[in-house]
Amino acid sequence: MTTPTSGPSNAPTPADPADLSPEAYPRKVLFVAGAGRSGTSTMAGLMQILGLHVPQPEVVADETNPKGFGEPAWAVEHHDRLLKEAGVQVSDARPDAWFETGRVSTREPERIKTAEWLESHFSESPDYTELVVKDPRLSWFLSLWRVAAIRTGATPVFATMLRPPAEVVGSKQKYYANRLGSAHLAASWLNMLLHTERATRESVADGGRSFVRYADLLDDWTKTTMQVGEQLDLQHLLHAKSEAIRDGHRFVDPGLRRVTQSLADLNLPPRLHEITGDTWHELNKLADPGGDTPEVHAALDSLREAYVELYEEAEAISRSSVVAAEQRVRKQGKGAARPATPAPSSLVDKVPHDLRAKIPPSVRRGVRKALGRSR
Repeated sequence: MTTPTSGPSNAPTPADPADLSPEAYPRKVLFVAGAGRSGTSTMAGLMQILGLHVPQPEVVADETNPKGFGEPAWAVEHHDRLLKEAGVQVSDARPDAWFETGRVSTREPERIKTAEWLESHFSESPDYTELVVKDPRLSWFLSLWRVAAIRTGATPVFATMLRPPAEVVGSKQKYYANRLGSAHLAASWLNMLLHTERATRESVADGGRSFVRYADLLDDWTKTTMQVGEQLDLQHLLHAKSEAIRDGHRFVDPGLRRVTQSLADLNLPPRLHEITGDTWHELNKLADPGGDTPEVHAALDSLREAYVELYEEAEAISRSSVVAAEQRVRKQGKGAARPATPAPSSLVDKVPHDLRAKIPPSVRRGVRKALGRSR
């Protein structure tokens, strides 16, 4: 073993990122994850204003999100197709749904297609070195996107939005006319957040991850986004221009938090209420400086196991309702054309997805009773 000699080195000094132009920034893809209606659009919109590139074309703004979604249209269509193939809903409460989307994510043709799409947008302009991809369906395919980013020579980083589950449920019911019921929407929030946290845990060793409270973003977006920039080493955030910051102030509206209600307002089954509240408590710790700890990971692992156990119990108890629903659908299929069955108000997971929408209210009430929910 030789002893290194002292003295000046002939190796070039690494450039300070502050002295680089955007085209010299390292490639990164920021994936904005989390449940729909939790502030993901606000986060993606701010990232775009501050210099990250949202691959075009975008999903067009509408009355549910007048400031825009910040979603690449291709990614949304890509996810819709993959979810259909996996037999999974956007707001699916089944723990097993993750295995179905995981199988789809490992398909090599899908990995190639996703990586080629990312590469095409990196190559579109020399300044497009930091991309942002956001879609409420994204969390179902995090492993697919991680592999795709790495294949383009980019570092994948993740920002997960945190909003109180009662507000997420209320927002979905208000803006999406969602009639699946509070219990199902709270369960789907649990399923999404608990598994998103677990799926992004490995990223700590890669580019990193950040958890962002929606309330913090609305209260002081400059401080919050700077923390994200520092955590994930996003150069466009760290070196944001003054005009971009002015645009950000015009973009963020504290009034965006238009739905405020508590968990108690949802009238959930007791055990579901308990797990949801405990999960929100633990997730909040991840948004604090230094809060992404093994102790919090262990607590969330236990909560994920508790949710899986609760779901399996409810599923086992409600088998008779599922069989009755299947028989009813078959009977309707043999008869003459009839008016469409009213949309369901809770999830019956063993019915195929194309039939689930036809489950009658009486069956759904039976499932709620099996969960312990009062009439």
